[in-house]
Amino acid sequence: MIKILFVSHCLLNTASKVKRFNREEIESEEALRRQVVRAAVDRGIQLVQLPCPEFLQYGSLRWGHCADQFDNPFFRSRCREMLEPILLQLEEYLSNEKDFEVLGVLGIDGSPSCGVRYTCRAQWLDEPDGSDRSKVFRGSRLDESSGVLMSVLRQMLQERGISVRMDGLYAAQPERAMAMLDGTAEK
Repeated sequence: MIKILFVSHCLLNTASKVKRFNREEIESEEALRRQVVRAAVDRGIQLVQLPCPEFLQYGSLRWGHCADQFDNPFFRSRCREMLEPILLQLEEYLSNEKDFEVLGVLGIDGSPSCGVRYTCRAQWLDEPDGSDRSKVFRGSRLDESSGVLMSVLRQMLQERGISVRMDGLYAAQPERAMAMLDGTAEK
C-alpha cells in the first residue's frame, strides 16, 4: 500500500518562505523539517505539495504578514481556487483505499496561511515604510487557531464529508510531525 501525505509548500521548498531574522527559530524549524522529509522518504511516503497562497499572491519579495491580514473574502476565495485540484487528488487517493493510505495533511504551525494548531495574529496599525516595525505589528503573537489556507481546507473537507488527520510542523513539539508519518496523529 502506498502512503500519501499532503504537505505545506515550504516543507519541500523553503525558498517560498518570507525571509526571517530569528536565527535560532530558523535553525530549529529547519532541523525538524529535514528530519521529517528524510523520514518520509526513508519510509517510502509520497508527498503531495500544497500551494503557497502567499507566494502565489505576493511573490518572493513580500514581507511577513499575520493571519488577520489574510482573513478576508478575497484571500479565502483564492485559497479555495488553489485547493480545488488538491482536493480532487485527495478524493482520488481516498477512493482507492486498497492501494493508497492518506496519512493526512502536515502544515507549518505559526504560518498565517499554513498553521494548523497555531498561527500568527497581530493588529495591523501602520504602513511598512521602513520605520520601527513595532508600529506595524502591535501585539504579534502565536494564537491557538488555524492559518487561513488550512481553515479553508478544513471547510472544503467538511463540505465533502472527508475526515483526514491534520497537524502542523512545530519545532517545540516534533513528535506531532512524526506521528503524522506513523499514521498515529489524531484526526
